[in-house]
Amino acid sequence: MDHREADLLADVGPRLRALRRARGTTLGALAAETGLTASTLSRLENGKLRPTLEQLLPLARVHGVPLDDLVAAPPTGDPRIHLRPVRRFGLTVVPLTRRAGGIQAYKVIYPPQGRAATMKLQTHDGYEWFYVLNGSVRFVLGEQVFQLGIGEAAEFDTHVPHWIGSADSQPAELLTLFGAQGQRAHLSPAQNQNPRP
Repeated sequence: MDHREADLLADVGPRLRALRRARGTTLGALAAETGLTASTLSRLENGKLRPTLEQLLPLARVHGVPLDDLVAAPPTGDPRIHLRPVRRFGLTVVPLTRRAGGIQAYKVIYPPQGRAATMKLQTHDGYEWFYVLNGSVRFVLGEQVFQLGIGEAAEFDTHVPHWIGSADSQPAELLTLFGAQGQRAHLSPAQNQNPRP
């Protein structure tokens, strides 16, 4: 245990005492509420006993405070993701994955039909899955042409010649998952090897 953890635990006793006194309850009454003995509670409050999770959980519940408040846990980092859009080939691409390798997630905005570059089929390594969030897209895969609207999805091997673009005069927004090494973004459920009788 490092010094920071030891300091956090050393400060638990005074916090527990302050919470109990603020509620106007005795050690005996708190013992009845938590299932801990009055002696254990006294030793915790006086710093003579290092608190365990099994002791802190009922105390946090009875006092109506988060466990983090009892140990004054440091706040976690900012959980927000700050996205930085990138413009590529007339598209707006917003990376949603911040790690290298594996399946990458993107929000891709395709410009309205007519503003995009001419349709040019491409091939490359990988496997792609996309879901239409807004608008509609024209999706060319080999010799086939599809139009997909809001809520529709497609997945394909990117070795097959393909092209994606807005199908009309409105931009199209897609959520795209791409595996550069051919990882599939979603798997079909495996058949049950041991069916129930």
